[in-house]
Amino acid sequence: MRSLVSLALLLSLLACPAGAAEEASAAQRVIRAQEQAFAHDDGATAYAQAAPEIQALFPSAEIFMAMVRSGYPPVYRHRSFEFGPSQIENGSIAQRVQIIDAEGEAWEALYTLQVQPDGSLKITGCSLLKAGQAV
Repeated sequence: MRSLVSLALLLSLLACPAGAAEEASAAQRVIRAQEQAFAHDDGATAYAQAAPEIQALFPSAEIFMAMVRSGYPPVYRHRSFEFGPSQIENGSIAQRVQIIDAEGEAWEALYTLQVQPDGSLKITGCSLLKAGQAV
């Protein structure tokens, strides 16, 4: 009986990280879809990854893409884009991404995503900071 309780405890502990790992993986897929859309100048796909609140601020894919090109050049065009740690809490995910821009400068992006009423994940924001810069 004791080993059965231990096994149940072990399985319950393993189930939580797996669920968190799947959520982090899902968030990374959404971010990667947007990153690839930027690389191919596919505004419709990039815009589709944004949460309704973001889409309300930028009411068309063209306006959204113009904002990204001017305000987030390392996200729009880069040499590398690597996922770092993520944090998950109450349906929200924060995902760090290390970016090397087209000129070789290092940046860190913090993406936030939220589960939508339909169960999908959408990007709710992206903060960009040059590596080594104080917050």
